[in-house]
Amino acid sequence: MKLDSIVEYMDGFLGVRGHPDYAPAMNGLQVEGRSEIARVAAAVDTSVATITAAKEADADLLLVHHGLFWGGSAPLTGPLFRRVRTLLEGDVALYSCHLPLDGHPEVGNCALLAKELGLRTDASTRVGTYKDTPIGWWGTLPEPGGVDDLAQRLRDVVDGPVHVIPGGPERVERVGVVTGGGASFVQEAARLGLDALVTGEGAHHTHIDAMEWGIHVLFGGHYATETFGVRALAEHVSERFGLDWIFIDRPTGL
Repeated sequence: MKLDSIVEYMDGFLGVRGHPDYAPAMNGLQVEGRSEIARVAAAVDTSVATITAAKEADADLLLVHHGLFWGGSAPLTGPLFRRVRTLLEGDVALYSCHLPLDGHPEVGNCALLAKELGLRTDASTRVGTYKDTPIGWWGTLPEPGGVDDLAQRLRDVVDGPVHVIPGGPERVERVGVVTGGGASFVQEAARLGLDALVTGEGAHHTHIDAMEWGIHVLFGGHYATETFGVRALAEHVSERFGLDWIFIDRPTGL
């Protein structure tokens, strides 16, 4: 399958054009590779390790959530040079998608994590607004319980540790999900009347914000909460175009 055809489809499916994001995200095709694609790899982060793994797995296209250019415009030296060199040496194309993937209703990190947690959501239950565009989702638990119950459910889903800031009510029913670094949306979640916000990580002041706004905040890890989208996107694209795909798991512990 032609790389151009896959890129055109993903740009439209994800709504990349016109979707607000941080300037260094540079959503879309970041590095060209082979014109013919037979195998797709997916990874959360762009690193020499993930690129090398994609090359060793004979992948022609690497789909990532965090791309190359988070440092903004910079000389092509050091780690950035090594990443680009590894891509070029392996003839591996790189496609990156950040906030459009976080907020996508079908293959998005937030929607999929909310589903895994068992939340009941609909098109109107959105939380975490960036430049007037919602990123996260909130929903209700079919069997409300305590924050410890929600924390255990999150541990099971991300298969890792969870940090709880116990600022909310005893009964937890309305839960928001903004994956990655979504702790900045504590106040918005509290104003929506949510009992808890699930995210990946947050700043030190998140503890004070959560306690004083009266909402639980659960950190499941930036990496761990953002594996869902790239895996779902790779599977979707592979099924549509008849390609093989693999997931490259390189946890950061953060």
